Amino acid sequence: MLTGNLLWVLIGAILLGVAAGLNGTFAFLQKQSLVGDAAAHAALPGIALAYLVFQQKDLPLLMLGAAITSALAVYMIQWIVGNSKLKADAAIGFVLSVFFGIGIVLITIVNQSGSGNQSGLNDFIFGKAATMAKSDLVWLSSSALLIILMCLLFFKEWKLMIFDPVFAKGIGLPVERLRVLLTALTVLTIVTGIQAVGVILMAAMLIIPAAAARFWSNHLGIILVTSALFGALSGALGTIISSFRTGLSTGPIIVLCAASLFLISYFFAPTRGFISKSLKKKTFKQRNVAKEATNHE
Repeated sequence: MLTGNLLWVLIGAILLGVAAGLNGTFAFLQKQSLVGDAAAHAALPGIALAYLVFQQKDLPLLMLGAAITSALAVYMIQWIVGNSKLKADAAIGFVLSVFFGIGIVLITIVNQSGSGNQSGLNDFIFGKAATMAKSDLVWLSSSALLIILMCLLFFKEWKLMIFDPVFAKGIGLPVERLRVLLTALTVLTIVTGIQAVGVILMAAMLIIPAAAARFWSNHLGIILVTSALFGALSGALGTIISSFRTGLSTGPIIVLCAASLFLISYFFAPTRGFISKSLKKKTFKQRNVAKEATNHE
């Protein structure tokens, strides 16, 4: 039986799953998923700083702090790659580690302060959707709906930008601005979902549904729909399962549900799945053996 608050949490988790699935697909195809991981970890110091400055757990203020430090982390990655010999993966690892380390130090300072133990900021590390107030869930749902709307509005432009940027520039599309917009939307997706899923695992919600959906089709439209469905299903199942036991973090359960869908897709997808490919290879080998036997006769 769904209580009133659990129903709100469930709706928010489903909308977040859809938003992360759609936005994550574009980031995944653009090979920017790990940048999202760094941005998610970089949100933690922003949350702690916002709490230290304003001395209240007001979600919009905390998310503003998270958005600022996440955007700063993305900018630092791009600056390091553009102004040094470091490759993107090294720059991402460096920025992720530094920002997350600062975040842990600041969270510790908050917890040691007078009202720190009641701040609830630790819930942002692994996520705990059940602790969210109704006003927080309204904010989460509104942000998720905005992300979904933006993904639908810019579908054609981002499709061209990802698969044929030269042609996109040729027809006058502002490719660089579209990239910045997609990055900004990724940051918004991250800061929207970190209270439910947590900064450590939010990147998984951007990556896993998109990676799982990739096994089912080569067409972007189908991949987007499938990724959104996987994200919604993961959010719903994770929220319901975590509600059965008090103290169980929502984020890890949602990610485990998404990982289960990934494994199902990996093994059982009809054309690109492991079993399907293995059967095709076996059939192909059998035909070749039969053909060679016929030729020898």
